[in-house]
Amino acid sequence: MSDPDSAATAGGGRAAETRPGDPGGPRAAGGAPVDHAGEVARARRLAERYRVAFADMDRFSMDADLFRSIPADLMLRYGFVPHRKVGDTLVIVVSDPIDLPKIDELALLLNTPIRVTVGTSSAIESILKKSEGSQRVLDDATESFELQILHEDQRGEDNLTVERLTSGISPVIRLVDSTIYTALQRRASDIHVETLDDALHVKYRIDGTLQPAMRPVDKQFHGAILSRIKVMAELDIAEKRIPQDGRFKVRVPGKTIDFRVSIMPTVHGEDAVIRILDKETISEQFRELRLDVLGFAGGELRRFRRAIKEPYGMVLVTGPTGSGKTTTLYAALSEIHSPEDKIVTIEDPVEYQLRGVTQIPINERKGLTFARGLRSILRHDPDKIMVGEIRDAETAQIAIQSALTGHLVFTTVHANNVLDVLGRFLNMGVEAYQFISSLNCVMAQRLVRMTCAECRRPIRLSGGVLEEAGIDPALARDHEFFEGAGCIECNGTGYRGRTALCELLDLTDHLRELILARAPTSEIKRAMHAEGMRFLRESAVEKVLAGLTTLQEINKVTFVK
Repeated sequence: MSDPDSAATAGGGRAAETRPGDPGGPRAAGGAPVDHAGEVARARRLAERYRVAFADMDRFSMDADLFRSIPADLMLRYGFVPHRKVGDTLVIVVSDPIDLPKIDELALLLNTPIRVTVGTSSAIESILKKSEGSQRVLDDATESFELQILHEDQRGEDNLTVERLTSGISPVIRLVDSTIYTALQRRASDIHVETLDDALHVKYRIDGTLQPAMRPVDKQFHGAILSRIKVMAELDIAEKRIPQDGRFKVRVPGKTIDFRVSIMPTVHGEDAVIRILDKETISEQFRELRLDVLGFAGGELRRFRRAIKEPYGMVLVTGPTGSGKTTTLYAALSEIHSPEDKIVTIEDPVEYQLRGVTQIPINERKGLTFARGLRSILRHDPDKIMVGEIRDAETAQIAIQSALTGHLVFTTVHANNVLDVLGRFLNMGVEAYQFISSLNCVMAQRLVRMTCAECRRPIRLSGGVLEEAGIDPALARDHEFFEGAGCIECNGTGYRGRTALCELLDLTDHLRELILARAPTSEIKRAMHAEGMRFLRESAVEKVLAGLTTLQEINKVTFVK
């Protein structure tokens, strides 16, 4: 193969044209921005010089089954991405089409003719990272899983890298480490290890929904995998009848990440949930944590900002578990933080770390509860207080008294909407007048997944579908809705990232009077709407009309009115 044409093919064939599809991502492997236009221009010149096709990685479609059929370590070692099959010939994308020995060697290893196209090196590295060399390693680990001696003194404290995962470590350790590494790469918030009667299932919670992490693992390996997780979290591997909670840390290149482990006995064996607490970089957009990035509409955002700047009172955020309440309160504290004020928080656990804020973790085993901690905080001369959650009447009473005596109190409570919050507090036995007087505002919120920006496409919805969703069916004629087609960036789900829906209640004098008079719920709702409050469903529909999410997604978290 001494001429440029032969550089395009190992085992015969000509270069093929590219086809539109999903993006590969204009970033280098480390995440740093690259000169995308310049890199594309250089790759085009290289392809033209050696008479091979240019693969437009911004419009790149990859066969998922083909990708999974090729060993992960080969793609990582030889730096290529499989594009498609043309007959018996495998079309691949490389950044260097003239490395003929490597192409010949790859053709021999795969035992198939290879046709080369040229793409940018940063896009190839980005695809390998996002579609995961590590995900393929994880699949390989489950496919050829053999039980060996489990070295329980392994603590999982080495740097987690793809190179480590492909080394000759114990299969149990390799499987657990691969699961954790891939969870970090896929932005998972939790890892669920679930035991059924015949198999072990591992799932990731990504953007609030569970997704399978790998093929089911045979039930016989359940004990070894759970023991490995327990050893990492310093739990009792012999105890299998009661719940256990622990934590551990893992070093990855550039940072250390905390993990919380919960072990729970079930009818088929023990289950484990590993919560990932990446405190240094919870999310790229939250590095500068402000209310702007959470997705609140302009009107609600202005009113909420006005409420958090009041000199005293209570700011209450409500919603189910995982609805982003704590993130909202932290963003609020970040915005109002000043060297002139003493801000103290009491939480279970401390999830974000804010510079200049005194943060206290709950420790119920040692007797440090929300109520006891809040009493101590009040003796600590604070200006602003954040209580992670109000769970009982005692904590509620202390928080209300604090708000009435000159402190600005931020807190959360589990309820479905703003009216449920009022009923929840009143049923705790607190004095209605004091509670209503202390409130600055109540915000109820939910999180919905956003349509993936990389693969979003316009769709038309029928008038019947819109009418069932409580939306004007006339919009079916001329309004353009969007959905995600599924791509590398969103792992085929069509969604990437989440945004907040909210309803914000400002306590006006009229509303206070209605609530204290125990007016019917329907009358209070009409008054809220008349004074400009938008309900959760209205906020959700607005996101759909703006193309940020889909009807299916908002129907999961809001009711059609």
